[in-house]
Amino acid sequence: MQEKVKVKSTIAQDIAEIIVGSFSEYRDGFKAITAGAKRRFENAEWVAAKQASIERIELYDIFAGSVVTEIKGILDDSGFGDDRWGEVKEAYIGLIAQRKDFDLAETVFNTIYRKLFDRPGVGNDRIFVTSPFVKPPITSDEPLFNSYRMDSTLWELFDGLFADYQFAIPYEDLTQDMTHLVEIMESQIIPMHGSEDLSMDILKPGFYRNKGAYLIGRMIIGSNVLPIAIPILNYELVGLFVDTLIYDEDDLSIIFSFTRSYFMLECEYPMEMVQFLHSLLPAKQISEVYSSIGFYKHGKTEFNRGFLTHMDETDDRLQIAPGVKGLVMSVFTLPSYEVVFKVIKDKFSPTKKITRQQVKASYYFVKTQDRLGRMADTQEFTNFVFPRNRFSDELLDELLAVAASSIVLQEDRVIIKHLYMERLMVPLNLYLEQQDDEGKMQALDEYGNAIKQLAAANIFPGDMLLKNFGVTRHRRVVFYDYDEICFLTDVNFRKIPEARFPEQEMAAEPWYSVGPRDVFPEEFRTFLFNSQKLKDLFSNLHGEIFDYQYWQGLQESLKGNWMMDVFPYRRKQRFEHNP
Repeated sequence: MQEKVKVKSTIAQDIAEIIVGSFSEYRDGFKAITAGAKRRFENAEWVAAKQASIERIELYDIFAGSVVTEIKGILDDSGFGDDRWGEVKEAYIGLIAQRKDFDLAETVFNTIYRKLFDRPGVGNDRIFVTSPFVKPPITSDEPLFNSYRMDSTLWELFDGLFADYQFAIPYEDLTQDMTHLVEIMESQIIPMHGSEDLSMDILKPGFYRNKGAYLIGRMIIGSNVLPIAIPILNYELVGLFVDTLIYDEDDLSIIFSFTRSYFMLECEYPMEMVQFLHSLLPAKQISEVYSSIGFYKHGKTEFNRGFLTHMDETDDRLQIAPGVKGLVMSVFTLPSYEVVFKVIKDKFSPTKKITRQQVKASYYFVKTQDRLGRMADTQEFTNFVFPRNRFSDELLDELLAVAASSIVLQEDRVIIKHLYMERLMVPLNLYLEQQDDEGKMQALDEYGNAIKQLAAANIFPGDMLLKNFGVTRHRRVVFYDYDEICFLTDVNFRKIPEARFPEQEMAAEPWYSVGPRDVFPEEFRTFLFNSQKLKDLFSNLHGEIFDYQYWQGLQESLKGNWMMDVFPYRRKQRFEHNP
């Protein structure tokens, strides 16, 4: 008589296969949207490019919601609970071990678990707190880049490079572009680093964002390695042209900044791509690199892993962030870590006519828009767990006083139900206090440019007070308080009517009607600055911001699908172009 084989329940395997199968469909959709980036660039379809970026971001939640619905049906029928989720994880590891995107698959698994069970502080036995793969389980057979060596002349090197990176439309004057590239190499790079064994490794996919395509890679000169980026622009009536050559780590960091929209690039092996980019940008966190190329969900996973490691290696305490306290958010920091944490308060100031749900919607709205280097990317977390002993007493008292509904206090840990994380910046109001006259003028010029560039992207900040803007390490001014943000085209910009009688001007209430979307730009001059000196400096630099007709003109342009050219590098770095 044949011995019976004990069959292990297939429920765990079935669930794992459902997640992997749905993840494959999601990745196909993600890749399809991304693959269209080159065509949209070639056809100068800027509005379509913006819409594609939004669709790609929204795709993740659509996919996750569908998977959760399907698995809930299985759990309800079988009684299979989260206490056995380790079996699902074990089966899942086997299914993703030969995937090129295994790293993204780990995050997907975590997402599905949290949506199903909503358990804070779950360990590595049920989700991927850490990766089970010390090194990538599968790697590409070919290098991620094309290599070019200066065997003869720089001209021949660039000639070979552009032969490999072609588009469906021609360059307006590629000879002129190559001349610019050779000149900057010979005048700036070679005098500093020499030309011994000069070669370039250029990543195979193009990097697409807004109106630009970027060739990204590295230049190797002897023992020196320089990051390089070659931005290519498309002027619809002119053709393609090379705009500049970036060869400095700080300048490349600005291109990959957390204040910019995610790149679109075809990427089969995400971890390998991220490792290459991180070698060019070692000052950036791995989480930021993942986010910059569109994998912002896995960026959250990598942030959490990095933060847990940092907490294990340090002992400083979380504390209230310096600066003016917000009316909507309670903000705190860890001094040894360059991030800020934000929690929505339970009650807002009466001056804030918004709800908690509107605040959440505003932060999601920012993620889907062109940030143009002027809005900070924000990661959103639920049930984020901190060790209780890392909170200062002052901070814990503050959170319990103003955001108690978001705080779960346990013996050894603090759980924050809903949390936002952003990169740490110096609030603009504090930054200005530390600057001499020249520094103040530069910062105020940046402040005005930030407001104008946001407006050009159809973004109106709403509350434009200095405290709601920050200054990055590259001295760029960035908006980071999104409570009242909206589309510029939804605002009604008006001029204050003249008073008919002196008594009207003296009255506490306005003598004219004010609608919910009415904005009077001439009032900015009064409430944005508490110093006459700052007010005068800003008026000289950007006085048109106080003029309602300036804003109305922008609205008319935006209604015609106009999009402003905003470059992630200094204008003085651009090549002179003669169409």
